[in-house]
Amino acid sequence: MSESVVIIGSGLAGYNVARELRKLDANVSIVVVSRDGAGFYSKPMLSNALASKKTAATLVMKTPEKMAEETRSRVVANAAVTGIDAQTRTVTLSTGEVLAYRDLVLALGADPIRIPLQGDAADTVLSVNDLDDFARFSEALDAAATGQPVKRVAILGAGLIGCEFANDLLHRDIAPTVLDLADRVLGRLLPPEASARLQDKLQAGGAAFRFGVGASAVNRTASGLSVTLSDGSTLDTDLVLSAIGLKPRTHLATEAGVLTGRGIMVNRQLATNVAHIHAIGDCAEVDGHLLPYVLPLMAQARALAATLAGKATQVSYPAMPVVVKTPAWPTVVCPPPVHAAGQWTVTATDEALEARFTAEGNPEQLLGFALQGKAVSQRQALAATVPAVLG
Repeated sequence: MSESVVIIGSGLAGYNVARELRKLDANVSIVVVSRDGAGFYSKPMLSNALASKKTAATLVMKTPEKMAEETRSRVVANAAVTGIDAQTRTVTLSTGEVLAYRDLVLALGADPIRIPLQGDAADTVLSVNDLDDFARFSEALDAAATGQPVKRVAILGAGLIGCEFANDLLHRDIAPTVLDLADRVLGRLLPPEASARLQDKLQAGGAAFRFGVGASAVNRTASGLSVTLSDGSTLDTDLVLSAIGLKPRTHLATEAGVLTGRGIMVNRQLATNVAHIHAIGDCAEVDGHLLPYVLPLMAQARALAATLAGKATQVSYPAMPVVVKTPAWPTVVCPPPVHAAGQWTVTATDEALEARFTAEGNPEQLLGFALQGKAVSQRQALAATVPAVLG
């Protein structure tokens, strides 16, 4: 068997490694393995596809054949990886094929966190994490269990994805109710004033929020579904969407002897503790950082491609603001370091909100920020003044 750079995963991470590597090395053999149809699409677009009237089919920007042509790679679609042998440097697929690798890139992504739910309709709870998920979600919106188009959706989770889907559903004249055990929206990313403003704007559009409660059961009723909440109350709805968060896929790595923590643990060269095995994207915990966003992924792809092409390169993370796709109230946040000592200072008008997180004892040192409304235009200027995440 000839040896290749084998990339497991055909999402943004996997395909961008293939693209960047091909730019640097015209001759290396590249194989991309995908457990789904391997069409190229942008996962972040899933949470605002309704507003743009996209379907699962129209979200696909390039076919696997086109991606294979562009990257001069072999793309293996609809093939799950059943095993990795780090000793022989081989990957076994569900099709029975065995691939030999020179280097292996784990671009496995992450799975939605699913809380255990009771009830006879617990199995109807949906999550949207890939193109197939979105197809099921879109189909369910068109015809609920009652046979009528959905008008009510309960969203579990008031984080980034929950808020984005709430905003998107408003474009379908659907009234979402967002549930969260926390006390406010995007509580891990935004200061309280920014959370409140985003919630107000989404509520003005028709969304509802209930905090301090979680779901414990989902049952069928004559008119749709009933969600039993942790406080004993119930919520009538047509559909339940879980948007609680993501958990990196690590089982293949663990079985291959790779160390895992919150994700697949890699150093700044995206290398694991096992020779010739690397990780990138939502599954990768890079030097202690787990950042499931597009900008870190792109930086990883460029650095790893350079390393695989023969020039050892460490990934660097500049300040990377996160755009929250909530057109009802545009929001950009560049979170301060998790354990940073400092305070938020908020300036707000009817049309904008600017929040700056400055270092304790040094108000001139900007460590993070949140911008909303018309203030989002300051994103690049402020990002240039915030220290790099990984310099």
